[in-house]
Amino acid sequence: MSKPEPGRVRHVAIIMDGNGRWAKKRLLPRALGHQKGVEAVRRVVRGARELGLEALTLYAFSTENWGRPEDEVADLMGLMKRFILSDLEEFAQAGVRLKIIGDYKAFKPDVVELIEGALARTAANTGTTMVVALNYGSHDEIARAARSAAAKGAITPETIAAELDTADLPPLDLLIRTSGEVRLSNFLLWQAAYAEMLFTDVLWPDFTVDHLRDAIAEFGRRDRRYGGR
Repeated sequence: MSKPEPGRVRHVAIIMDGNGRWAKKRLLPRALGHQKGVEAVRRVVRGARELGLEALTLYAFSTENWGRPEDEVADLMGLMKRFILSDLEEFAQAGVRLKIIGDYKAFKPDVVELIEGALARTAANTGTTMVVALNYGSHDEIARAARSAAAKGAITPETIAAELDTADLPPLDLLIRTSGEVRLSNFLLWQAAYAEMLFTDVLWPDFTVDHLRDAIAEFGRRDRRYGGR
């Protein structure tokens, strides 16, 4: 797997955490926290374009999220559908390409249909790639990649990397997690091997383009040695 280019940020990933806590602090329904989180997605995707990122990967729904209450899962699915219906055309016209990692086909047929329509609508775009992790878990991804590599021949780091969901993306440069939690939660474990990490106390609904810009500036101040001296 190739290493990121020193000093240049091409690919940023974000664990969007804190919607529920944002709502709880304000004595609001959890669903409203998720709604405000979608507004943050809009801001950050627009900012990623302006900042010239080649790829922005957002952790939207993990394989473990199925364990949440049914009404919360339904709210999340409803928000995703509304986001596609209301925002897809803006991003498509701005050159954004949508890519999904994870098994989105496990969702209900109407959600799958919307996702596949969005993928087709943006497939030819060459601007920033907006990568959305849906029903995604890194352990599952690595296991699938290893099986695919084994079916084709030798299993090496290079052959596994070539089978990952992110194989067509630039190497991951920077991984951000909001809300003060300091863990990766089964997200891009392979890809994060050489990535810089930044953990912020900012709750996801409050995250702005300025926070993204500051994170990229912090990245630029770090000395990346990739295990060397």
